[in-house]
Amino acid sequence: MPWDKKDYPDSMKNLDPDVREKAIEIANALLRDNYDEGRAIAIATAQARKAINGDDTDRPTYEVKARKDEWTLMKSGGERAIFVEETKEKLLEKAKPYVNDNNGVLEIYQENGSLDDTLYE
Repeated sequence: MPWDKKDYPDSMKNLDPDVREKAIEIANALLRDNYDEGRAIAIATAQARKAINGDDTDRPTYEVKARKDEWTLMKSGGERAIFVEETKEKLLEKAKPYVNDNNGVLEIYQENGSLDDTLYE
């Protein structure tokens, strides 16, 4: 199913408009090459960010980590929490749009402190 500027995957809704437009273009090309839809979206988003924003080294990194009986979103190396929630799921609802709006990379950690996932690379 090809996408356009008005009809695109929900995961692209918080992207910068220029990045979203490029991601739609790339995702449609990948779909034509018979890529799975989910994989096409992930690849397209990453490649569009690189094409529009350049190298990822200038992008801020944010971390979702457990702290005592709460979950926090902090900038990597930062001391103050940006958001604090009781559950990881509630925090991710706030963290994902925030990191997208700030063109950052989101590292999500497990409760034991090990890295679980990295988003928006």
